[in-house]
Amino acid sequence: MFNKIFPYLLIGIISFFNADAYSQLMQAKNMYTKADSLRGQLTPLRTCYDVKYYHLDIKVDIDNKFISGSNLFKFQSVEDFDKLQFDLFDNLSVERIEYKGAPLQFTREYNAVYVEFPNVIPKGEVDSFKVFYAGHPIQATKAPWDGGFDWKKDSNGKPFVATACQGLGASVWWPNKDHQSDEADSMLISVAVPKDLINVSNGRLVKTEKLKDGYKKYHWQVQNPINNYNVALNIGDYITWDEVYEGEKGNLDISYYILKENNDNRKKEHLSKNVKETLEALEHWFGPYPFYEDSYKIVETAHLGMEHQSAIAYGNKFDNGYLGGDGSGTGWGKKWDFIVVHESGHEWFGNNITAKDIADMWIHESFTNYSEALFIDYYYGKEASQAYVHGNRRSIRNDSPLQGPFGVNKEGSGDMYNKGGVIHNMLRTILNDDEKWRSILRGLNNKFYHQQVSYDDIVEYINEKSEMDLKKVFEQYIKHKSIPVLEIKFENNEAFARWISEVNDFQMPIHIGIGHMDKKLFQVTTSFKPIDLQGLTKENINVDTFNYYIGVLLQ
Repeated sequence: MFNKIFPYLLIGIISFFNADAYSQLMQAKNMYTKADSLRGQLTPLRTCYDVKYYHLDIKVDIDNKFISGSNLFKFQSVEDFDKLQFDLFDNLSVERIEYKGAPLQFTREYNAVYVEFPNVIPKGEVDSFKVFYAGHPIQATKAPWDGGFDWKKDSNGKPFVATACQGLGASVWWPNKDHQSDEADSMLISVAVPKDLINVSNGRLVKTEKLKDGYKKYHWQVQNPINNYNVALNIGDYITWDEVYEGEKGNLDISYYILKENNDNRKKEHLSKNVKETLEALEHWFGPYPFYEDSYKIVETAHLGMEHQSAIAYGNKFDNGYLGGDGSGTGWGKKWDFIVVHESGHEWFGNNITAKDIADMWIHESFTNYSEALFIDYYYGKEASQAYVHGNRRSIRNDSPLQGPFGVNKEGSGDMYNKGGVIHNMLRTILNDDEKWRSILRGLNNKFYHQQVSYDDIVEYINEKSEMDLKKVFEQYIKHKSIPVLEIKFENNEAFARWISEVNDFQMPIHIGIGHMDKKLFQVTTSFKPIDLQGLTKENINVDTFNYYIGVLLQ
């Protein structure tokens, strides 16, 4: 039951809608450059070819913070073309591009590289070219929140190096078609490092080579589709051990890579316990781990963590919580390792299901934030899960929509994490059928297995399987920054309710009850309709504001 002061506090929310709309008119619009468009738009020079396979083959000169090597593009033409675009940050030099043993002409504009072929490549043809490049990649100053190479050393003075480039883009360190809508179907990642170090990348280690110059090359084969920002290298003085998890699709190989300085049983047991518990809980809710063929690895990094496909970056200091804390303030977040659960959750949402445009990154982060609550639900129960979600509200800013602008490589509000988790808990509450909700989550990962999706794909699937019209709910919470307000008025001993919303014809069911009695689900629209609860008064009305993220105006 909400505090009786709450309705009066929320009178200001109604005024806020008008004031907020006015303030938006007075604010400067976000400005985007041609470089942003070249990075974010799908022009004919990008849509003309579909990447099938990459072979990234590089050497890392750690002392000079320098990389050099090549990337082979194997592609299928989508239409006839004789010119295409790939991407590489302009601080890295393209030394040459080879096609059928001969050099290709190319030009550069910002971070886009335009390649001209000597003949038309007909639609449907499978072909390839190789890009040779070198340079000093951008150094990340605060990985993983900014992108590039993270050049660090461990406590023994040994190099401890990793990449992290989500948002900024994989072309910050290797040439590729840098757009989330096109994933290579498979990939070989070959990385040469000083022979006393180990490189860990995505997929399975298929071969190592001793090179003549004191380097050792590690070849990692990725059998499944992979989005570009997930491609990673991790270089360190690692020890490793393996386990097998009996999962829904059979035996899943698990490998751990941690620094030698952290080789103690407590830390190893901590990782092993959290990884296996996470896989069990998330397979229950989301379906089989999506990359059995490529195994599951967790790799220690100097930065906090990233969802690098089949090679989770881990830097949470072998402790529960988020760097030992709990953002929800409930205590539930300190019972498990946040980075293991959250970044593993991305294997389903982000890696298996990938947004076509980074504007829809809310798809990745909202479901993955919610995976934390589902982990709690699996081991500690639904009430604990809902308490965790509710506690996370305190960091929500409602500063801008969760969906960003399209075609300029720009994501939406950081609220996509905690507000996103709140939204999914609310949808579960509306549905009021936990088995159906679980089937929807598992169904998403089956329907869109290894695919790129849009806002409409997700909304239409949930609508279809829930057998409810939730389009207006998604529109309000994803495309607008504010939350709807439930206005309730009493006239002649009757109660009436409506929604105040920015969305035309907004409608959303809401649970309302009397006191501590069970609540009933009422269909509420933007027009006042009676609340059919005998004996309902201003004093005993109980709106479920614990699970519904709404404002309430009681009059």
